[in-house]
Amino acid sequence: MAAKSLNDLFVHALSDVYSAEKQLTKALPKLARAATNPDLSAAFKAHLEETQGQIERIDRVVESTDIKLKRVKCVAMEGLVEEGQEHIEEIEQGPIRDAALIAAAQKVEHYEIATYGTLAALAKKLGYTDAMNLLLETLKEEKATDEKLTLLAEQQVSEEEAGTSALNRAGKQSVK
Repeated sequence: MAAKSLNDLFVHALSDVYSAEKQLTKALPKLARAATNPDLSAAFKAHLEETQGQIERIDRVVESTDIKLKRVKCVAMEGLVEEGQEHIEEIEQGPIRDAALIAAAQKVEHYEIATYGTLAALAKKLGYTDAMNLLLETLKEEKATDEKLTLLAEQQVSEEEAGTSALNRAGKQSVK
């Protein structure tokens, strides 16, 4: 990418995140099927619907700015999706895989948070007020998803600790 202006940079970053979101729509159903925790599976399904809305929002950004997206493939998202797929293939189904899927999903969210924050700042600088507001709406959703994933991770760790504590207590009682 040879950006010669802030607008070129904006177009490239928007094109890149469009590719990222499209890739994510293919990955999220796989994550939902691979999760054993029903809340985690539901979160992935809900995020798929949200992601489809975010793609529509990018289309509205394109309309409001009268720009044309470039055909690019987001290699960052490609790597993040691949990492999630490796977890599915290499970790036995259960709570450890779920924890790995949450971590992989949070990496995706953090990438998207950084991207949408940058895009909103560029849109503001370029005077694309409508686009900026749309991008900030998506940024808010990405942050909320990250928070939901954090809560799921904390809930899962608490359940694991409770299970381990109960096993330890039972083991100590049987030794006596």
